[in-house]
Amino acid sequence: MNPEKSSFDPFWREKYSATILNSTQAVAKIKPGQRIFIGTGVAEPLELVRALTKRAYELPDSEIVHLLTFGEAPYAHREMAQYFRINSFFIAENVRDIIQEGLGDYTPIHLSDIPRLFDSGQLPLDAALIQVTPPDERGMCSLGVSVDIVKSAAANASLVIAQVNPNMPRTHGDSAIHIHEIDVLVPVNEPILEVHEGAEDEETRPIAEYLASLVEDGSTIEVGIGKIPQALLRFLKSKKDLGIHTEMITDGIVDLVQSGAVNGRRKKVDKGKVVCSFCLGTKKLYDFIHDNPVFAFHPTEYVNDPHIISQQHKMVAINTALEIDLTGQVCADSLGNKFFSGVGGQVDFNRGAAKAHGGKAVIALPSTALGGTVSRIVTNLSPGAGVVTTRAGVNYVVTEYGVAYLHGKSIQERAMALICVAHPKFRAQLLREAIEAKYLSAELADKEGKLLVGPKEARTTHLLHDGTQIVYRPIHPTDEPRMRDLFYKLSDASKYYRFMGHVKRVPRSQIDDFVYIDHRSEVCVVGVLPSAAGEEIIAVGNYYLDAKTNKAEVAFTVADHWQRRGIGSFMLKHLTRIARRSGISGFTAEVMAENKGMQTVFNRSGLNVTSQYRGDVFSYEMDFE
Repeated sequence: MNPEKSSFDPFWREKYSATILNSTQAVAKIKPGQRIFIGTGVAEPLELVRALTKRAYELPDSEIVHLLTFGEAPYAHREMAQYFRINSFFIAENVRDIIQEGLGDYTPIHLSDIPRLFDSGQLPLDAALIQVTPPDERGMCSLGVSVDIVKSAAANASLVIAQVNPNMPRTHGDSAIHIHEIDVLVPVNEPILEVHEGAEDEETRPIAEYLASLVEDGSTIEVGIGKIPQALLRFLKSKKDLGIHTEMITDGIVDLVQSGAVNGRRKKVDKGKVVCSFCLGTKKLYDFIHDNPVFAFHPTEYVNDPHIISQQHKMVAINTALEIDLTGQVCADSLGNKFFSGVGGQVDFNRGAAKAHGGKAVIALPSTALGGTVSRIVTNLSPGAGVVTTRAGVNYVVTEYGVAYLHGKSIQERAMALICVAHPKFRAQLLREAIEAKYLSAELADKEGKLLVGPKEARTTHLLHDGTQIVYRPIHPTDEPRMRDLFYKLSDASKYYRFMGHVKRVPRSQIDDFVYIDHRSEVCVVGVLPSAAGEEIIAVGNYYLDAKTNKAEVAFTVADHWQRRGIGSFMLKHLTRIARRSGISGFTAEVMAENKGMQTVFNRSGLNVTSQYRGDVFSYEMDFE
């Protein structure tokens, strides 16, 4: 941001000279034994923090309270523990060691509840060290890049000391504080801290792609702290009419706004606005948000209010976890009994998104930790691990191996879904442990080695003429009930064509043949639509390879209501692409003489097609060359 272009009052120093001090003079007003709040994130007032730390020997029994900070934390060094006691609501890297050593403290609390701690007097604040813009001609300063809990802290602290920095972006929304609400002004001209996004890696990319598949056009999204949620932003440029209602924004939001993918047009609350409470980024982001009316920075008690969140249509909340057990319990703030991060806003947004119309509450995590030696999906949480989101509060879990939908599912369904998105080398162990724990039936023991998830290359989408978008993906072991539902909804004629005979029931073993496959010689792709239960299967296309001929027998099933809409033709083309990549030379098929629709699909496929009529059946051969 260019200070010359800022809208602050050029004569503010003269007007408010009575309250201007240097940093040393300002922190001299703080007394021993007091509770001191320090501003959040990249708005940490570094000059004031340095001056405070220099006075440490004069301030025994002082408590320092903050949410998270990304700058220096000299007060958190071991030698400072005799003067300053750290109490953090969220553990950043700069204070993690001192807290894990027991020389500092961590208060687990929902982010939306922190302002109430201050307002109620339950956690009284003696002083607040914050950073603001210079005042405008009306005397209004902006909290800039961090409004979050800072506004409440400043409103409730007995002494407010503000580092006044012309480099701080002036933000719109509910981010203003009048200069008369500040007791001491400390002019400082230094760059705002910058936080650079981590590079995309082989582990993060597939998780972000799966997350992007859950974000529909017109959704409002929240992305939490961590490289996975932020990586998602790179995969959203092709979306339309997205909205943002989130605690934090990063540099990734700039391209989404500029590309038009984010315009907030379909938001139900704060239409057209990017709503957040703080940002972590670089000068690119700070320049973009400065005096930009598209962005509305609000306090945490508004942004994290589950009721506000729930009013957004298609609200998608994406947060991360450190570990999750097979029943769906999410640990997000500790590694065993070592506190690592914080509760944050995960539960606030999970609750809000889950109650929103068409909403999705998503937990994303890599399947392993410590270089792939430890599974993050476990039968039981590590001893001492805390549950941030309960098993009843989880909707979706995403790893690099796929998406598990847990909401409203039984323990057996949850365990199976989570095992299938665990790392392949841990699935057999998890299956055995789940059976031992009675989460799964003992009869599933023979499925060991068959809990496979198809390749993401088999995923695609198909837009029908009426605008309906069908997602095609590899079949999943947890699709067994959905497959059963599809078959029992078929008309007698559709069942007759598919099974070449009159059937009243479909044996479980036959459905198992669809869902427990190797995705190489046996391939099965399902067409799905969103439903109250997560997804509804409306179409199935599969093939089985005959290694002797290098041709695969192909078959399709389409729900009656969706027939004659091009779905069978699309699935044949999709399966052809998959088979070609696997080196298969062609398809074969058996079609009942009465099944004119399927015959048309094959005859118009564009492949080299030959057929023979044998009794009541046409035998097709379709060569790819």
